[in-house]
Parts: sequence; structure tokens; C-alpha cells
Amino acid sequence: MKTIVRGREELLQLAAERIVDRIREKPDAVLTMAAGRTMLPLWALLCEASARGEVSFSRTRFFQTAELLGVPEEKSLRRMTEQSFLNPVGVPEENRFWLTEETFPDCDEAIREAGGLDLAVLGLGNNAHIGYNEPGTQFSTGCRIQKLTEKTRSQLAWLFPDGASVPEKAVTMGIRTLTRSGEIMVLALGEEKAKAVFDMLYARDDSVIPAAFLQIPADVIVYADPDAGNRL
Repeated sequence: MKTIVRGREELLQLAAERIVDRIREKPDAVLTMAAGRTMLPLWALLCEASARGEVSFSRTRFFQTAELLGVPEEKSLRRMTEQSFLNPVGVPEENRFWLTEETFPDCDEAIREAGGLDLAVLGLGNNAHIGYNEPGTQFSTGCRIQKLTEKTRSQLAWLFPDGASVPEKAVTMGIRTLTRSGEIMVLALGEEKAKAVFDMLYARDDSVIPAAFLQIPADVIVYADPDAGNRL
């Protein structure tokens, strides 16, 4: 596991360049990317690179990492991902796999049929969850429904400023699904992620710290700004 700590602007640029390089190397790469506030500035850089003609996502195959259950469409992670990333860069509709209560049992098989995930770009929860794999998740898990902790739900409150209830469950790729990716990038921004970054790198690789399972794959890069990396 490699760790890069840089100022936020430089860090995001480095992460975007890495993704662009991977898509150039393999235009039909199989990609999964988490959705949320951490990803929005990264997506913006990728959209800019696409608009400049530096990279084409027209053959890229995309699998959703996780989705909240029981939310209106306008609050869904699918809507966020489509509007802020997939539509602007031109990933074809037929190359997108969305996680729902109906589709998640087919997700792992669909990934295998696509040749496996080439690149997973993940955020990091304050409690070190990846996807929505909460503390206590076993390494062997595939795509499934996950009950969210109160800590995770409070982290999601920004999506529901109108006072709507934060969902209690999500559907998510499992630990096994994510760790089988050819390459994994983890993006962590802000002091509130500092403990999670430390635990991801140095805790035992067991279910108490879900992100610590990322110590197992060979090709993992952690991108942390100085606040998120201040315990290293």
C-alpha cells in the first residue's frame, strides 16, 4: 500500500491524472467509483480532461459501488454520479451497472463476466468504512444490503438538508468484491478522516476496521491531504 500526502489541489490533480492514465492504457476498463462530497472535485477534474479531449470514457464500463435505499431519485447516489460524472464524460448508458434491491444479487457475476474490476476509486468513511461496508463486515462479503451505523448516517446528513430522514440501509459492493480490483485508489480529505486513514494503514486486517482489509491487495494507493494524513 502506497500513501501520497499532498495539498488538496495537487492531490486531486495527481489522482485525476492516475485515472486518466489508466483509461488511456485500457479504454474499455471496468471502473467503480464511490459517490459523495470527496469525489465531486475529482469528477470535475475528470470532466475537464474529457472536455479537452485528453481522455475518452466512451468504452469504459462502470459499476456502481453503493447506493442508499429508500431515497427519492433526486437524492440518490446514482443521480449524483450521472449528473456530475458519467453523463459529462460520455460513459454509454449500456455500460453502466446500477446497484438496487433487485440487481445486487447479480453484481458480482456481472463483474466477473466483464473481466473483473480494473480500477476501484473509493472514499473513506469516518469509521473507516469502504463502500458501505461497516465495522464488523467480513472479508468474504460480496454485493449485499448493509444496515448503516449512526456514525455513517450522520456523515450523510448533508444530502438531506431539508430535514428528510437519512436512510437506514444501503446496497453495496462487498469487501471481497472491492479487494479483487486490479488497482484500488482511496481518496481521504479532511481532519475528520485522520483516524480512519491511520487505522486503514496500521490496524490489523480484520472486520473491526473494514478499510484495513485494503492492506491485503498488492496495488493500493491512498491519496490523503495534510489534514487527513496528520496522524501518519
